[in-house]
Amino acid sequence: MIALVAGVAILGGCSLPRGAAVQSEVLSEADAEYPSFQVIDVTRANMPLIASWPRTGPEMDRNWLGTSTGANQSVIQTGDLVNIRIWDSQENSLLTNPSEKSTEMPNVEVGANGAIFLPYVDEVFIRGLTPNSARQRIQSKLEAIVPTAQVQLSLTQGRSNSVEMVGGVSSPGSYAMPSRNYKILGLIADAGGISSSMKNPLVRLMRQGATYEISANTLLGSGSYNTLLLPGDTVVVEEDDRTFTGMGASSRQTVVNFPKEEVNALEALSLMGGLYDVRADPKGVMVLREYSPRQLRSDGSAPNMQQVVFTFDLTSADGLFAARKFQIYPDDVVLATESPLAGLQTLLSIVNSGVTTTQRSVAAANAF
Repeated sequence: MIALVAGVAILGGCSLPRGAAVQSEVLSEADAEYPSFQVIDVTRANMPLIASWPRTGPEMDRNWLGTSTGANQSVIQTGDLVNIRIWDSQENSLLTNPSEKSTEMPNVEVGANGAIFLPYVDEVFIRGLTPNSARQRIQSKLEAIVPTAQVQLSLTQGRSNSVEMVGGVSSPGSYAMPSRNYKILGLIADAGGISSSMKNPLVRLMRQGATYEISANTLLGSGSYNTLLLPGDTVVVEEDDRTFTGMGASSRQTVVNFPKEEVNALEALSLMGGLYDVRADPKGVMVLREYSPRQLRSDGSAPNMQQVVFTFDLTSADGLFAARKFQIYPDDVVLATESPLAGLQTLLSIVNSGVTTTQRSVAAANAF
């Protein structure tokens, strides 16, 4: 017993190794006259106010475009190729040979001005027309010189009538729009679908200098998000790169990727492997967050300091319900502090190990 007391006294003055800080150490500055951070004890009562505060860190642009319906036919654009075949039954036709009843003009490109050139007719403007409307216009122009002419027209779409599927699918590339009713889920399907190896894939749509973003799960979950594509659109599928940092008395101390669009505090702890049951303090779970100066307010509608520590007491139902409502934002730090008793447990373990070793040594000496 004397050895035990002496050991405790000696080791009590030493700094024992620990895996995490104690809550009182982290918050010690909060009681200073001019603290550099704000401390918020999160409860069900104040969660609605906290939830209304500005978001932090990189986040998805939620201004996604809803679905709509386009025409189920193609429209000719600059750079498209049209194949024209002209039929004429006249014996002395200007356009066909005596031995043939038709002549073909393959791969006629629609120029920058939206027109194609036809012999004896000059330029015919067809950009913005459907293939059938373009055929009718060409035939109408030919009637002045070949009254009996009949026109066939087929379309090969160019870059101005296509969309780009850049990555995250089995077959990225440029895809011609089969009609004006071509939607983003149709493009993803044509490209082979989203790679199954991607974690929480995001779908980005780039259009005329603007970028729109949505999680693949959300996109696939509702037809209202199946955006109608426009020529020149670029679609990218990539993994969500948003992360938070898990630290302290948890099973995993690491940078954690968001597995879905939103993660609450309880889910964050689960992604960290849960609290370390021997050392963690369930009354001392914290989320450290940094706001920008422009987000600060003094009226309570936002934090009044850039650096904020949110604390949770997970030993009460109030704290657990509040943690389930609290959203983790990108670049947050989730800290599981160590129980104040963990140090004493370590100390007693060391002393007990020393006493056991001494007893074994004495027993061995007495044996001789």
